[in-house]
Amino acid sequence: TGKVPGLAAVLVGDDPASATYVRTKTKACQEAGIASRQLTPPGDISQSDLLQIIHELNRDPAIHGILVQLPLPTHLDERAVLEAVDPRKDVDGFTFANIGRLVENRPQFVPCTPAGIIELLDREGIEIKGRHAVVVGRSEIVGKPVAFLLLHRHATVTICHSRTADLPAETRRADILVAAVGRPRLITGTMLKPGAVVIDVGINRVEGK
Repeated sequence: TGKVPGLAAVLVGDDPASATYVRTKTKACQEAGIASRQLTPPGDISQSDLLQIIHELNRDPAIHGILVQLPLPTHLDERAVLEAVDPRKDVDGFTFANIGRLVENRPQFVPCTPAGIIELLDREGIEIKGRHAVVVGRSEIVGKPVAFLLLHRHATVTICHSRTADLPAETRRADILVAAVGRPRLITGTMLKPGAVVIDVGINRVEGK
């Protein structure tokens, strides 16, 4: 139809890591021929003013996707902001509507990092069906969604977290291990079985690096 897809990224405040993510997304839009719009309200914006920005983007016919960069400043209700996004424009897949569709294996939008993990496994020719997949981390953004994606591809899935009683015993059972936690060096070589496929999703700053 000649319509140019439009993506809006909402970056609240001046968190440097979030700013880097948004710059990367903007560059990717340019390379893909997507019109991008970056909104950078101040870090002390009120809840109502931020919701008003979301509502305006929902109504804008030139915007087809909305990304709210997380984390938000602590005075804002993150869930309420995410839920304000029209599910038809929720390209991160964070609204309850899209989470429910993912659980039911009828996804409309899938969170990008979990989708990337499955794409990586497919491109490397890694068989998922029938394998035992262990996911370390239970976040709403990576851990839980990737567990469901692996389950829908017929893996047997174990989700581990900070209160797992014997993490090494669980990880040694993994044919596919996804580490999605914010702790560097949590997984060591002694915690893996030979031939296991390991995907490290966590981004951590370590001394001397």
